[in-house]
Amino acid sequence: MPSLIDLRRRIRSVRNTQQITKAMKMVSAARLRRAQEGALQGRPYSRMLREMLSSVIGKLAEDSPVRQHPLLDRREENRILLVVLAGEKGLCGAFNSNVFRTAQPFLTQHSEARVELELLGKKARDFYRRRPVEIGGQWVGVLSKVAFASAREIAGGIIERFTRRELDAVYLLNNEFKSVLSQNVSLRRLLPVETQHADGPAAAVDYIYEQPPEEIFRSLLPKFVEINVYQAMLESAASEHAARMTAMDAATRNAGEVIEKLTLHLNRVRQASITNDLIEVVSGAAALEELG
Repeated sequence: MPSLIDLRRRIRSVRNTQQITKAMKMVSAARLRRAQEGALQGRPYSRMLREMLSSVIGKLAEDSPVRQHPLLDRREENRILLVVLAGEKGLCGAFNSNVFRTAQPFLTQHSEARVELELLGKKARDFYRRRPVEIGGQWVGVLSKVAFASAREIAGGIIERFTRRELDAVYLLNNEFKSVLSQNVSLRRLLPVETQHADGPAAAVDYIYEQPPEEIFRSLLPKFVEINVYQAMLESAASEHAARMTAMDAATRNAGEVIEKLTLHLNRVRQASITNDLIEVVSGAAALEELG
């Protein structure tokens, strides 16, 4: 049975841990507010850009040379780039492991092709650098403070490699922010760009363009890729903060429960010690009375 000193030391240690997890929860909550605003504000722009791209496609003639744009080139997927977005730090529950768990079936499914990984986030780099995979690029720190300049640089390198036919397809793997308690892992193809016509309300919008549709289409395609990468970074950052806030909240509550159990056990041990001392005193007094 642990002594009173050991129990007090354990209670003090758990209480210090509880203060740390509580502080991390508050920090994540403050950062989540800004990251969530960025992710939610970027969604309408991304959706509108997709609708505009679909509208411009409808304006192009079937035999237009613009339809042969390099970013639309579909070919057999022998060389694939998987862009993996994970966290910059740990202590965020299953946030990182869910991404890596989703990536494994993809790698197995495309085992006959040459698959490279573009890693965004320190945890993605740490996880894959000890595994037998081909790493095409590493970006550490870009998800701590998401900036469009970083997304443009990453997307620019991907576009350049795809245009030079070094890659046949590019996929994005990241967590999408749904709510504070829910983040869904998303795996979708980034390149070649999908060119299907929009359905629903977007199809009914008739845009009026000043420039020729061909010119607009050429400028929209690279921007569309950049915005997709940027939105994925925003979603991943918001999801990471939400997952960490939830995990630290659970850790704080668990620490409180542990402190309550240890305190109860401490009181019982102390009470037993006091009872034993009283029994010894009473027994000693009774023995003295018998001797006297």
